[in-house]
Amino acid sequence: MNIKFCGYSYHTQQFYMQYKSGVPGYLLRLQTEGKGKVTLNQKQHLLEKGDLLLTNPEDTLELMVADDENSGDYHILCEGEWLDTWWSRSAKPSVSQIDLDENIIAVWRYLILEDRRPTAEKNDEILHYLVQTLCLSLERSALETKSISSRPYAVTRMMRYIEENATSGLTVEGAAQHAGLSVSRSAQLFKSSVGKTIIEYAREIKLALALDLLSHTTYTLEHIAEECGFGTYSYFHRVFKKTYGISPGNYRLSTRQ
Repeated sequence: MNIKFCGYSYHTQQFYMQYKSGVPGYLLRLQTEGKGKVTLNQKQHLLEKGDLLLTNPEDTLELMVADDENSGDYHILCEGEWLDTWWSRSAKPSVSQIDLDENIIAVWRYLILEDRRPTAEKNDEILHYLVQTLCLSLERSALETKSISSRPYAVTRMMRYIEENATSGLTVEGAAQHAGLSVSRSAQLFKSSVGKTIIEYAREIKLALALDLLSHTTYTLEHIAEECGFGTYSYFHRVFKKTYGISPGNYRLSTRQ
């Protein structure tokens, strides 16, 4: 995999870039501040905060930031066999609006830092997996935003919020606020789309983590109960046995036989 450039730019003056004969690789660009304009295959798009641009080597592109527009973006231009396969296996939206997910931004920053290392210090394997992680994460965010499935995007936002916060004091109010909905509307929409309540979905995530910790660590049962957000072991025991028909301790023993 060849990374041609990768970084973060903040433009306070006019900026212009063009590839009239085709982009020399795969360009991924995420607008994080301000605005920009792009002409992609002779079609104009206004890029605003949260807009993701995905292009391939067959695309022609002109990108401009106006002189009076402060504009920030993360970007990477790269090429390689894995990228060819990734691009060809499914349709990619050229421009889409996504959440500025701090986990995606963290991967991008890590990738930038690793790419800036002196050649002798770079780890090509790390770079390869970081690019893969970034591409797949951006693709999922773009597809979720466009609601390719029948699930409303607000529900997807709540699901991601629950997945991140299930073990650390999750509230229905917090999930609703994250999706920009009232508590009653978020609860109704989530249940009708997912088939379970917000609390039930959070419990599934906590139990899945508990199964992993019981199987692959030597943590005490009390520590696992706390780590998974159940609070007390007695509550953890009750929920676990009701769900799986076996106590946490006996489940752990069954995985060691």
